[in-house]
Amino acid sequence: MANLRLLCITAHPDDESGGFGGSLALYQNRGVETFVICLTPGQAATHRGGYETDAELAVARRAEFESACKLLKVTRGAVLDYPDAHLDNVSLYQAVADLTQLIRQIRPQVIITFGPDGAITAHPDHSMASVFATLAYQWAGRNTRFPEQLKDQLRPYRPQKLYYSTADFTLPDRPPVALAPSTAVIDVGRWLDMKVAAFKMHTTQAPLFPLFEQTVRLRGKVEMYHLAACIVPGFARQEQDLFTGVTPD
Repeated sequence: MANLRLLCITAHPDDESGGFGGSLALYQNRGVETFVICLTPGQAATHRGGYETDAELAVARRAEFESACKLLKVTRGAVLDYPDAHLDNVSLYQAVADLTQLIRQIRPQVIITFGPDGAITAHPDHSMASVFATLAYQWAGRNTRFPEQLKDQLRPYRPQKLYYSTADFTLPDRPPVALAPSTAVIDVGRWLDMKVAAFKMHTTQAPLFPLFEQTVRLRGKVEMYHLAACIVPGFARQEQDLFTGVTPD
């Protein structure tokens, strides 16, 4: 799978492992370059690992993110500086501009992110990450969007496919969500232990480990996605590979 690149856009440190860890590990093993962009350092988390200030927690969670990405052998991961729990209040234009520039730099053929539902946790930050990522996916290939970025050999770039994560279950103790139907089911069973181990790199979130592992062991042999956009118009088909129909460049 030479010259193939996968970009995962998330909201918080630990999302990359808990939501997408199996896919990141699988595609890295297949020779795909994998990238993760996390919008916030997660400084507003309920579970704080003993850290008293948001600044201290942010530093710790950045380090945890780096450790998880190293375990998943992510090609490059980055944590941006948007405020945790307040993505619905940030400038949409600026957030989309930042993601658009990163897409133009990374040039991923496939992008994975949350759906606007907020995933099974219904987290508002997940929903906003979806909105920002979706607009950036659409705008990165247009020379009329953020033309000030188009210098020093940076050019418009069109990712070929955009997927939202989805599932075939919801959590009873969370706000109601209406999840998108699955169009791609990725077998990540071989990478299940690595996914759990990567999540456990986020030691500040240790109180979540038992529930997470129980849920993943029960349901986590696959990661499910909804094809949200594709540069080739047509009908949705059931897939077992996110790179089906993708052309390397």
